[in-house]
Amino acid sequence: MLRAHPTLLALLSALLLGVSGCSKAEDSTDASAATGSAAAAADRPAVIQAVEAQGLEVLGEFEAPSGLRGFAGVAGQQPVAVYLTPDGRHALVGVMLDAKGEDVGAAALQRLVSGPMSKRTWAQLESADWIVDGRPDAPRVVYTFSDPNCPFCNRFWEAARPWVDAGKVQIRHLMVGVIKADSANKVAAIYGAASSEEALQRNERNFAQGGIEPLATVPAAVARRLETNQRLMLQLGFQGTPGILFRDADGAVQRRSGMPPASDLTTVLGPR
Repeated sequence: MLRAHPTLLALLSALLLGVSGCSKAEDSTDASAATGSAAAAADRPAVIQAVEAQGLEVLGEFEAPSGLRGFAGVAGQQPVAVYLTPDGRHALVGVMLDAKGEDVGAAALQRLVSGPMSKRTWAQLESADWIVDGRPDAPRVVYTFSDPNCPFCNRFWEAARPWVDAGKVQIRHLMVGVIKADSANKVAAIYGAASSEEALQRNERNFAQGGIEPLATVPAAVARRLETNQRLMLQLGFQGTPGILFRDADGAVQRRSGMPPASDLTTVLGPR
């Protein structure tokens, strides 16, 4: 039985810009990989190329039942399976279930899409522009997109103190300015301080009193840093702050949009 993906075209349309931007970034850093990828795409059936033209990035092919060919792809941050009919003229996009109700493409999506995507996302985060909160030798790293005016970012900062203070977690804040008119000015004050780490802590400690004093103007260099972080935030699927990313026990990148509930903190931050 095949369960069709009811919102695929809308999903692909909404995420096309993010997928294209990611592809362009890869092209600029690895021309040989891009050439190989283009050649592989050219060898694919026309209907698969048509789906790719709508924004799906095909990462590999896998064996599928009933004479179908399976293709593992990603739309934005969402793994997607595409099944090519035996005549090569039609593509079915969605989840294929066997008689036990199990997704026959799940293992392939994990191997061909989820694993590589997690590695790619984590590498993007590691090379991004962030401010450290916690010890450098902490065994667990958590990334969060933070706005200095975001009350839920402040709640997450406060909730994480037991893990950070114990040296168990290092939080890396990717600063954005999206909440209020002076958010970017406050980020500029944090970046411009003698210690950005200490300035961030001061903003969070004094959040209820208004936080750090914003700069009168935002330097062009700070505006560019903010634009880069905000673009990455959208590319990774976040529409607001905090946008939290961490790796689970299998090394897969997991996401949380907004302040996690208390019952979820040990999942995000690890054992207390």
